[in-house]
Amino acid sequence: MGNVVVVGSQWGDEGKGKIVDWLSERADVVVRFQGGHNAGHTLVIDTEVYKLSLLPSGIVRGGKKSVIGNGVVVDPWALLSEMEKLRGQGVEITPASFEVAANATLIMPYHRELDALREDATKGVKIGTTRRGIGPAYEDKVGRRALRVCDLQSREMVEARLEVALTHHNALRLGLGHEAMDGKVIADDLMAIADQILPFMSNVWRTLEKAENDGKRILFEGAQGTLLDIDHGTYPYVTSSNTVAGQAAGGSGMGPSSLGYILGITKAYTTRVGEGPFPTEQDNEIGKFLGEKGHEFGTVTARPRRCGWFDAVLVRQSLAIGGVTGIALTKLDVLDGMKELKVCTGYKHKGEIVDYLPYGMEDQASVEAVYETMEGWSGTTFGARSWADLPAEAVKYIRRIEELIGVPVALLSTSPERDDTILVKDPFKP
Repeated sequence: MGNVVVVGSQWGDEGKGKIVDWLSERADVVVRFQGGHNAGHTLVIDTEVYKLSLLPSGIVRGGKKSVIGNGVVVDPWALLSEMEKLRGQGVEITPASFEVAANATLIMPYHRELDALREDATKGVKIGTTRRGIGPAYEDKVGRRALRVCDLQSREMVEARLEVALTHHNALRLGLGHEAMDGKVIADDLMAIADQILPFMSNVWRTLEKAENDGKRILFEGAQGTLLDIDHGTYPYVTSSNTVAGQAAGGSGMGPSSLGYILGITKAYTTRVGEGPFPTEQDNEIGKFLGEKGHEFGTVTARPRRCGWFDAVLVRQSLAIGGVTGIALTKLDVLDGMKELKVCTGYKHKGEIVDYLPYGMEDQASVEAVYETMEGWSGTTFGARSWADLPAEAVKYIRRIEELIGVPVALLSTSPERDDTILVKDPFKP
């Protein structure tokens, strides 16, 4: 099986962009299967920096097919803006190189506004949403009142679907003290851009079926991380979609037997953006050091990321749930120069040591990390391209992580540059 699924094994921001780009050079088709433009990937290719939010990472490489699957929620205005920006950087985007699923859900202006209105009106628990309408769009999808890409083929269908959606949304808006929205105005705005979107619309499942039958290599690109999964993450501080590897099947229209190798992108320490539990967080000089050296700011939001020690408990849990075959360990170089390192090996919870994160909010907030201390290294791992280039203590750290999480390292990333990668196991080769 020559297909690979890439997922984050923590709270996102693990460095998936570089790894996906590294793999996309070897792939024929790159597929986004969940999320929306709330996830950011930064790619560095020949000193050119590309910041992607919605488009698959393969789009910046010629000769590749890039696909947005049905599991993604698509803001059509954001999509066109991102396409225009990339074209300005010299990237060619045509219906031959890019397709979007006809049955993908559209993010509407009222989704974006509702995201912000509810977050601002909420007392107590705040999710830390990116306010881009992702959650409300998924709600409409499940509530069967969403507009989809295929609806753009007919103004009559757009108006009919908007009538259904606004019956719900205008009631919410009025309840929150805001005026109702005019469906005719939204329809006008949609139809003004429909001709720019429709050339890229396709039955993606057939495209992928043909690619597999033709022996093409397919790369499934996940967004966010497993700990943000709507079912398996730190609920309610999660995203609105399933981020685990299994979603690659449902979110693209391919069967589970087509997924192949599951690669979990894993940062050598831990970060998260926004609210929610974080057992190994270091709200101190250590966290500040990791944040500054690792340039830990969100690609999409620019919000500073919370930083802490590597949490082997959470990563092991994520990898088990996702059926991960091997990991790509990233940002090891950020730990260069630290005299000692700590790794979380368990939690103290209600007087016991446990090896998993419980689901209850109060339980998650009350767990206390149990650490194992390891010797750091004075040498550098930055830019290393072979095991021989790594300090012995760094190798020891990597091996201990493998033992604790129960999954081997397949790739090791030692800088943002694509070629600064140590290949242990090529995910595309059986």
